[in-house]
Amino acid sequence: MDSAGKEREAVQLMAEAEKRVKGSHSFLRGLFGGNTRVEEACEMYTRAANMFKIAKNWSAAGNAFCQAAKLHMQLQSKHDSATSFVDAGNAYKKADPQEAINCLNAAIDIYTDMGRFTIAAKHHITIAEIYEAELVDIEKAIAHYEQAADYYKGEESNSSANKCLLKVAAYAAQLEQYQKAIEIYEQVGTNTMDNPLLKYSAKEYFFKAALCHFIVDELNAKKLLEAHEEQNSEAYTEAVKEFDSISRLDQWLTTMLLRIKKTIQGEGDGDLK
Repeated sequence: MDSAGKEREAVQLMAEAEKRVKGSHSFLRGLFGGNTRVEEACEMYTRAANMFKIAKNWSAAGNAFCQAAKLHMQLQSKHDSATSFVDAGNAYKKADPQEAINCLNAAIDIYTDMGRFTIAAKHHITIAEIYEAELVDIEKAIAHYEQAADYYKGEESNSSANKCLLKVAAYAAQLEQYQKAIEIYEQVGTNTMDNPLLKYSAKEYFFKAALCHFIVDELNAKKLLEAHEEQNSEAYTEAVKEFDSISRLDQWLTTMLLRIKKTIQGEGDGDLK
């Protein structure tokens, strides 16, 4: 069956599921087999959702999964309800990012109520990524990364928590919230020093913290500090080039270093190269 045929069948299943739900509300049906009809409707909504996915009608698939989730909750099947809300969110991600967030938040509420904080954290990250890539709301992305980190910490998943915190720190620095970035980089750096497998990453985190300190307080070390104390823009640029030849600069580092150069020059944008 082609996509159009799958979509037609899905629409029919949705209509049949709705009839089952309405039928379950009658008094006699409620006494005799009301829940059975709701369970059947759940199955139909889920089948319809998967057919809509085949047809790439993502909004319709999201809606069908959402209807199934609500019925699962009516049946006191919390896990199935949360799973369907996540499926709805994943479908909506391709068509309606805000509705995807609504569905994922509904799933998170259920998972936290069940004490499944690691799973809830994972979905907070998904929401953060939607805010990053689709809705371009960095403040909200930060809030969800922070919540994910908090849940991971509570479950002793410190490595996962640190990954979220590093995202928060990078965005905080870009938003010129340098003190927040410094605290996170130093905290994560200190934590990773105790881990033989991660201690080499600590140098990078402390370096990023130092850059933020440099912007705020004009504090740094070695050649960068010497260049800044001399207010020598050319020496600073040479120091950056030397660092870049050893460890290639990513976009975040380039942005932070350009901001430092501006404080030296006391004028507009410069070029590090």
